[in-house]
Amino acid sequence: MTYKALLLEIEGPIATITLNRPEHLNALNLDLSKELLEAVLNCGEDKKVRVVVITGAGKAFSAGGDVKAFKENLPNIAVYLKHQTTYLHKAISNICRMPKPVIAAVNGVAAGGGFSLALACDLTIACESARFVTAYSHIALTPDLSCTYFLPRLVGNKKGLEMLYTNASITSKEALELGIVNQVVPDKEFQKTVQDVVAQLTERPAFALANTKKLFRLSWSAELESQMENETEMIGQAGLTPDFAEGITAFIEKRKPRFK
Repeated sequence: MTYKALLLEIEGPIATITLNRPEHLNALNLDLSKELLEAVLNCGEDKKVRVVVITGAGKAFSAGGDVKAFKENLPNIAVYLKHQTTYLHKAISNICRMPKPVIAAVNGVAAGGGFSLALACDLTIACESARFVTAYSHIALTPDLSCTYFLPRLVGNKKGLEMLYTNASITSKEALELGIVNQVVPDKEFQKTVQDVVAQLTERPAFALANTKKLFRLSWSAELESQMENETEMIGQAGLTPDFAEGITAFIEKRKPRFK
């Protein structure tokens, strides 16, 4: 597929999705929403891809919804918003359910839907100059893109409501303290840090990572005993993989494992 509003680059086991509307701070219009879903689906189905990175072109990760597009579609705005979120929410669902690590590389402002997209990824790495802005209440909208699912789980209910009520704008350092991001690195070291993390993940055992991610997702709706049953089933399956045999052999032989 030829993309107009994003770039999809696949190099070996690494797929990079770059939101590519830099002149609009990578604001999410209908075209970009459709293409994000298509790119995420392609990454999920490509068996060669082990890790997915989502980032933005230019100075922003994503400024969220395209306000100009909202203005143009005011006469039929409810249909437009539902149409757009249908694509974006399906993309978020696939990001969360694909059996591969997905990293948000936040290279600049992440506002509104961009903020929510960063929350939904498995890991988030931000440069020092990045900012995180809830933005929704600024234009009298309610949150979307799973914001009300992930934000209270990351920062707590009261803090999450405060951020959304007040249209909070926080630094990358503050986001790190709140648990919204995993790492904050100097701008000059940002790309190398992302590459290093990605390279590390591509060397990890794919089955174990995929099912660890699945177990975390299942835990949100499971009781203690049922979750331990899930763990029993998953660890039994993991024990049958060649990677497990390689892992314990390498440990005994005191060498680095070569997972396949």
